[in-house]
Amino acid sequence: MIVGIDLGTTNSLVSVWDENGPKLVPNALGSALTPSVVGLDDDGQVLVGEVARERLQTHPYLTAALFKRYMGSDHTISLGGRAFRPEELSALVLKSLKADVERAYGEPVTEAVISVPAYFSDAQRKATRIAGELAGLKVEKLINEPTAAALAYGLHMRQESSFLVFDLGGGTFDVSILELFDGVMEVRASAGDNFLGGEDFDDALVQAFVTLKRGEAGFPEATAPAIRQRLRREAQRVRHALGNVNNAVFTLRADEGEWTHTFSADDLAACTAGLLERLRQPIERALRDARIRAADLDEILLVGGSTRMPLIRRLATTLFGRFPSTQLNPDEVVACGAAIQAALKARHAALEEVVLTDVCPYSLGVETSMEIGPRIESGHFLPIIERNSVVPISKVQQLQTLHDNQREVALKIYQGESRMVKDNIFLGDLNVPVPARKAGEVTLDVRFTYDNNGLLEAQVSLPLTGETYKKVIENNPGVLTQEQIAERLKSLESLKVHPRDQQVNSLLLARLERLYQEHLGELRQYYGQLAAQLQHVLETQDERQIREVRSHISARLAELDTTH
Repeated sequence: MIVGIDLGTTNSLVSVWDENGPKLVPNALGSALTPSVVGLDDDGQVLVGEVARERLQTHPYLTAALFKRYMGSDHTISLGGRAFRPEELSALVLKSLKADVERAYGEPVTEAVISVPAYFSDAQRKATRIAGELAGLKVEKLINEPTAAALAYGLHMRQESSFLVFDLGGGTFDVSILELFDGVMEVRASAGDNFLGGEDFDDALVQAFVTLKRGEAGFPEATAPAIRQRLRREAQRVRHALGNVNNAVFTLRADEGEWTHTFSADDLAACTAGLLERLRQPIERALRDARIRAADLDEILLVGGSTRMPLIRRLATTLFGRFPSTQLNPDEVVACGAAIQAALKARHAALEEVVLTDVCPYSLGVETSMEIGPRIESGHFLPIIERNSVVPISKVQQLQTLHDNQREVALKIYQGESRMVKDNIFLGDLNVPVPARKAGEVTLDVRFTYDNNGLLEAQVSLPLTGETYKKVIENNPGVLTQEQIAERLKSLESLKVHPRDQQVNSLLLARLERLYQEHLGELRQYYGQLAAQLQHVLETQDERQIREVRSHISARLAELDTTH
């Protein structure tokens, strides 16, 4: 069975294709959204999703979130004294989604189409594939999130159109311009920011609140993990509330104290002005690269949960001079598109074949030296494949030797947009022996070939001798080797996963523990009593009693939510 997965920074979803179209598969708690949060419980068992997110505040050293931002790097996150790479934590989320589908449909899930931000680098894409492998999935295809969104909107069924996808999720921002012509959906240009999303708007609110309150007596240290999580959770609540009302109260309760401040929608716009400006720049770059004016676009699609913010919708309307399309749930649209792509891969009879083309999101090139006056300066970047070139692509540049009697050329390969290679990402090198001649007499034809799977092949040909040298760039800095993958796979298999059928109870208990920490006085004691009551009935293992107590406590929490 093949599935479509939206592996998000904040939330992840899994979908399948049935006779009625793409269908989201709910998790053990009945929700289509599974928070991309992983933790360990008190027994060392793995928690994934809502239960783990509830423990971010109460057990910060045993819980991890936002790890997608570190994909493709050597960054590690410590949970309970054990170091996890971003691929491993992502694999645990993928495993949880895989298990949800297998329980719902009663058959094994072996393949997946996984969405990635269009602006993900080569290393980040490879890391995502590895995460799938660690989760026991063959990653049939990585689909760019904007392309998946276009499929979900059914734009591939039209005759001709050009449209822009504005995709602002929890942790990343993508903008892609796509064009449909004669049954081919072509990505004309992609741009974005891998470190800009709804989480950054929350951080801006947190910073504004801390700046206002820092000088007040007893205000806690905002960098303490538990306080930081409490502030972020409250900032997210306030940001969501300001989508419906003009004012919302930001409240921090800690260390027997309480601090509040009322934020207005205008306050949110003011403290996030720098982030809004960062959204403009990729849009302008994509329009330039695609050589298209905003007025010539047929449609603007808003994708990603963070586009629900009124200030984002106002920005999009102002930039493009029209109201964007928002018919589909922005949280779910990418997962639905991934399911359509999965069905296309499976050659589902209900779908007409559509040809999708993509682009290389970054420029790929080599280091060269330049004569500047009387001296030769190294470290310059020479692009061979420029960003937003349609893939697959093969391009060649001719270089020549620099010194008399030079016997070797060290070809260093980079990815990026900066003029100097020191500001770009080093991908690998290829040492090419050359015949000793005067400077400039030996030429080298350097050919780069880049395919749909993000695989780069460098080939150097010497016309003087007819010799050819090749190298496939497979292992980027920060990407696991096959030996390391096997080792990590064995390590992950030794982890025990928290029982699925206990998730409802575990979530309620984690929520009560968080509420106990957040509140003071009589209300705090009441939450403590409810937690103790639940803990006691869980120890009886009497399912009828557990259901009754759980129902009673959930009803009381719902009542308290409306009054506090």
